[in-house]
Amino acid sequence: MHIAIAGNIGSGKTTLAGLLAKELKFDVEYEDPTTNPYLSDFYKDMNRWAFHLQMYFLHTRLRTAVSIQTSGRDIVQDRTIFEDAYIFAPHLESLGSLSQRDYETYKSLFDSVAQLIQPPDLILYLRASISSLVDQIANRGRDYEDSIRLDYLRKLNERYETWVQYYQTAKIGKIIEINVDDLKFHDNPEHLGEILNRVRGELFGLFT
Repeated sequence: MHIAIAGNIGSGKTTLAGLLAKELKFDVEYEDPTTNPYLSDFYKDMNRWAFHLQMYFLHTRLRTAVSIQTSGRDIVQDRTIFEDAYIFAPHLESLGSLSQRDYETYKSLFDSVAQLIQPPDLILYLRASISSLVDQIANRGRDYEDSIRLDYLRKLNERYETWVQYYQTAKIGKIIEINVDDLKFHDNPEHLGEILNRVRGELFGLFT
């Protein structure tokens, strides 16, 4: 069983992935930003490092997706390979940080890669307001995130909404939308329980 958590920067993906894995007795697959050799440079100079960053993400997320599919384990994953291709890469292209040539090269490679993997059994999309994202980003204190602009987060939120609608309309897989402004799962057991009930109902049926 493969559950993936999707959402904007600072929406709480890592926290929820850990909590769900513990409650469901699943393994957890975290995204580790400390091992990314391009992330810090990217936030300092997006135009210079955008293509390198996206190619690195594509490589590592493909490796993770294949590992999950072949492992036979029950896993909760922090972020999906789809978010880079449908949200971050096209947004960087719209900003001019990715040239059209580089974006088309990246997208062509992703389209080939996408044929090798299956979508998660369930995606949880964490919808968050800009104020919630800013608070969370500030609280975790990652130096390289200090330069993130509010407009950057806002445009990403818009692209997430478009992608979720596409994912549902195209019936690619199951997806649950969670408003993290209303459900404070990180410090409210009742809110976490509500999410768990929705996950179990979607995956295992109402009476499991």
